[in-house]
Amino acid sequence: MPVEFLGMGATHDGTETHPRSGPAFDKEFTLALARAHEETGWDRVLTAYGSGSPDPAQAAAYIADHTERLQLLLAHRPNVSYPTFTAKTVATLDQMSGGRLTLHVITGGNDHEQQREGDTLPKDRRYDRTREAIQVFKKAWTSREPFDFHGDHYDFTDFVLDVEPAQQPRPLISFGGSSAAAYRVGAEEADIYALWGEPLASTAEQIATITQLAQAAGRPAPTFQVAFRPILGRTEEEAWEKAYATVAAIRERTQGGAAPLTRRHKLTDPENTGSQRLLAAAEQGERHDRALWTVTAQATGGAGNSTALVGTPETVAAALLDYYDLGVRILSARGYDLLEDAKEFGREVIPLVRAEVAKRDAAGHAA
Repeated sequence: MPVEFLGMGATHDGTETHPRSGPAFDKEFTLALARAHEETGWDRVLTAYGSGSPDPAQAAAYIADHTERLQLLLAHRPNVSYPTFTAKTVATLDQMSGGRLTLHVITGGNDHEQQREGDTLPKDRRYDRTREAIQVFKKAWTSREPFDFHGDHYDFTDFVLDVEPAQQPRPLISFGGSSAAAYRVGAEEADIYALWGEPLASTAEQIATITQLAQAAGRPAPTFQVAFRPILGRTEEEAWEKAYATVAAIRERTQGGAAPLTRRHKLTDPENTGSQRLLAAAEQGERHDRALWTVTAQATGGAGNSTALVGTPETVAAALLDYYDLGVRILSARGYDLLEDAKEFGREVIPLVRAEVAKRDAAGHAA
C-alpha cells in the first residue's frame, strides 16, 4: 500500500530551538516552505491551530493558491465556529484548491488554551461536541437536500450547502488524541487517526485498540498517521551530535525548564493524555527501538509532536518502515530548521522509504 508524507505548513521560521525572525505570518517564508515540500516529494502540509496564531484556513488558501500539487491538512477546533460555517469554509477551500484539502479536527487538551477563545466545556464534553461537529461536516458535504440536526451541542434546521466540495463524496476527516474518549470518537468517525511518535510496542497497542473500536462500530479502521522530529546526520556520530545540540538549544530557550516555549503548552504536568504518554516513554528511557529518542519530548514537556528519530537517512528511513510495518500509512515529520530540514528529509529520506515500500508491494503482488 502507498505511503504518504506530511510536513508542516508553518507561517514563520520559529521552532523550539530559536524564536521566529519575522512576523507571525511571514508570506515569503510560508510560500518558500510550502514550495520546498512540494518540490522534494512531500504529499501534504499541515496548517496548525493556536488561539492567537494566524488563521490556518487563510494560510491554507494562500498555500493552495501558490502551489500546484501539494495537499493541505487544515487544523480546526470545533469551539471556534459553528459546524455549518466550518463545512462551508472547507467546501470552498476544497474547490479553490482543486480537491486538495483534508480537515484535521482538534478537540483540545488544554483547558486554559481553550478558555482563551471562550471555551469552558470540560474535556470529555469537548469530545462529545467534536463527534457532533464531524457528523455535521459529513452530512453537509454529502447532502444535496436541506437537513436538520438536533444534538446536545448543535441544533439547527433546514441547512444545505450551495457550494459542494471538489472531492467526492467529501473531504477526509483527520483526528487525533490518546485518551479513551478520543479513541472512541476517532474510531467511529475519523478517516485518518493521528498519533504522536511513541515506541513501537505502545504504537501497536494504540492501533489495535482503535481498530477494535472501529470494527465494533461496523466500520473499517481509519488510516493511521504517526509524527516525529527527524534529526539527520551523514554519520550516526554526526546525527547524535546534532541531537544533543538541539536539546541544548531547547533548554537554553526554556532557561533549563523554567520558561515555557509557547503559550499553548506547559513544560510540566500537561493536561492532555498524549503529552503524558510521551513523558512516560521518556521516563522509561532515552532511546527506544531503532532510532526513537525521547529527550526532545522531555525538554518540551511532551508538547505535541516532540519525539525524535535520530540517525543517518538510512537509519531514519528504516525506523519509519518499522512503523509502516505496524500499519501506519502516513508519516509526519518536522525538523527544527523548518525549511532546510524539510528539504533534506525530502531529498534523503522520502525516496528511501518510497522505494522500499514499492519493493514490498511488488513482492506482495508477485506472491
